[in-house]
Order: sequence, then structure tokens, then C-alpha cells
Amino acid sequence: MPKSSVYTRTGDSGTTSLVGGTRVPKNSPRLEAYGTIDEANSWLGLLDASDAIPQAAHTTLRRAMNHMFDIGSALATEESSQWQPAPFPQQAIADLEADIDSLDEKLPRHNRFILPGGHPDAARANISRTVMRRAERRILDLAKTTEVDPAILRYVNRLSDYLFILSRAINIKNAKEEIFWQKNC
Repeated sequence: MPKSSVYTRTGDSGTTSLVGGTRVPKNSPRLEAYGTIDEANSWLGLLDASDAIPQAAHTTLRRAMNHMFDIGSALATEESSQWQPAPFPQQAIADLEADIDSLDEKLPRHNRFILPGGHPDAARANISRTVMRRAERRILDLAKTTEVDPAILRYVNRLSDYLFILSRAINIKNAKEEIFWQKNC
């Protein structure tokens, strides 16, 4: 019977191979970093599947999902590997900042903390944002022992900012009130 291409059985003992061939535990800082990037990317895909998000967000999210694959690949590549990823493109950060500015200029100004919620996809954008922040922390943990392209950290940080703005834009687009934090309620 032919073996499936989906499973290899090589990870059954709790290890996996990096790009370069070294086997590491599946709970190593490197795996935590790129695994959390993968998780965040799945949340981006869920947001992209929504009709409730602003039309321009589909382009931004799909571009971001591609960049997340690049980031995951870079984080999965050991320094001794013959194959090395290209430096993360600075233009990706500039494009994301332009997308943030474009969305933000259409939103009402406020000076209060906003609670996650309103439209279900606004809540999903906030979940995506918090997973992105966790990915950033995992990458920082990895950077203590491994060189990480600083542009990757900037991009992940900026993407979490974008997701916050997107959550607000989803609520506004769908006529859902933003829920403001009330101290001592």
C-alpha cells in the first residue's frame, strides 16, 4: 500500500527537521516562533474569508499571508543551512504602514481604550492581533539565541497594529458600535 505524502512518521518522537536538516524538539523556541506565525496566518485566512471586512483588506491580508509564509520559512532555517532566505523586504513594511494609514484616516478619532468585540469579525481581528503579539514575543525569545532579521520583527509588530485598525474598520463598516473600556464599572 502506498505511503501518504501527508505523513512521514519522522516526527512521531516529538522532533522535526529545520531547513538545513537538523532535528529539534517540536517545542523548541524556533518551533514556537514559526508555529505561532502559522497560527496567526490561519487567523488571517479566516478574516480574509469574510465579506464583512473592507474590500481593500482582502488585498492586504493576502499579501500578509504570503509574507507570513516567508517569515515562517526564515524562522525555520538554521544558520548553517546551504539555503538561506532573502532578507525580509523593507517595502512590505512600508506597504503595510500605507494600508494602516489609509484605513485609519477613515475612522473616527477617539482617546479611549476599545474593548474587543462588536461585529464577530472585529473580534476575530482582535484575536488575530493578540496571536500576532504572541508571535512577536516568541520571535524575541528566539532572537536571544539565534539571529533574526530585524525587519521580520518590525513587520510582525506592524501587522498587529494593522489588525487593531482593521477591527475598528470592520465595526464601522458594519454599523457596530465600538465598545469603550469603562474604568471601575
